[in-house]
Amino acid sequence: MELRSEAAWCLPEDAAEAVLVGRVWRPDLQGPAVVVVRGNELLDVTDSIATVSALCAEADPASFARNLSGESLGDLQAILANTPRQGRDSNHPWLLSPIDLQAVKASGVTFVISLLERVIEEQARGNPAQAETARKEIQAAIGQDLASLKPGSEEAMALKELLIQKGVWSQYLEVGIGPDVEVFTKAQPLSSVGHLAEVGVHPASAWNNPEPEVVLAVAPDGRIVGATLGNDVNLRDVEGRSALLLGKAKDNNASASLGPFLRLFDGGFDLDSVRSTKVSLTVEGEDGFRLEGESEMRKIARDPADIVAQTIGPHHQYPDGFVLYLGTMFAPVEDRDAPGQGFTHKSGDIVTIGAPELGQLVNRVVPCDEAEPWTFGMTALFRSLQSRAQKRRA
Repeated sequence: MELRSEAAWCLPEDAAEAVLVGRVWRPDLQGPAVVVVRGNELLDVTDSIATVSALCAEADPASFARNLSGESLGDLQAILANTPRQGRDSNHPWLLSPIDLQAVKASGVTFVISLLERVIEEQARGNPAQAETARKEIQAAIGQDLASLKPGSEEAMALKELLIQKGVWSQYLEVGIGPDVEVFTKAQPLSSVGHLAEVGVHPASAWNNPEPEVVLAVAPDGRIVGATLGNDVNLRDVEGRSALLLGKAKDNNASASLGPFLRLFDGGFDLDSVRSTKVSLTVEGEDGFRLEGESEMRKIARDPADIVAQTIGPHHQYPDGFVLYLGTMFAPVEDRDAPGQGFTHKSGDIVTIGAPELGQLVNRVVPCDEAEPWTFGMTALFRSLQSRAQKRRA
């Protein structure tokens, strides 16, 4: 199956008004460039601002980016068409993840549906065949709509005590309705992949799923300055065996995708826009399987600003800023093969994550050891920027 790469389709519906920034690989310079979208072309603005991380730290990133001038890299459509690894012309630019030096963090069990599915994974011990039985037992034991509970409230703590008495308390319920949010490191800086790239699933996993999410960009001083889309690829069988295996379940080659671009906050797009957006998911398999769903951000149990406040502060600093996956309400349970086995990815799946204000993020699923290896780290970035500066002075 082909990856959709039309510029008009993948950009936000109001792209003409949006301030969109990202990164492109430049083969002629053997390094990445910071770019801004200007109409139908991409401008390389790296000589004015070396990293997206630095851009996000500006006092007003959107105004700063809007006023930048730079070198045209040509037609956006041509760069998008050259981005998929299959068929790529290595002599021409292609799109990268829109972030660079920022820490890549993620929050979990922030939606009730995904909360229940995490509890089910735990009870099923990572075995998809036991998931449906566990699902019925957990729903019967809880016996109420958790969506009405405010995490950390007196009502939530009373339910906690009741569930402990019933013997069904879980570490996932603790972070789902307790006072403290789950925040973990999803990936290393510079390791995330972008729009039209391959996303990786660990080859040892037999029960896994995409996690479509809104991702916030946060400056070093804690200001939320923009947002993009993300896929927090998850291994349900691994995390279900033990929450202590979260690193193996979450941080694998090409397991964090972001894009297509980072949209900076301005007068027409802000955190309230994020709070009211809808995130769509489509999975299309080479076997003819198709899965569709939609998530409303208004159903999130914790406000995005509260999650950010628990991530950064006197207790934890991020000198290069960070991006934060806000969590998903998607945990697909539709049977793909045998009844009762639920959903899991197959190699070749096309995952499309969309939101009207953020565009469409598209990736092809492959085993993570077959995805494009991550070889360009911080040392390589610093060398690339130094080489670029020397060429500019020459």
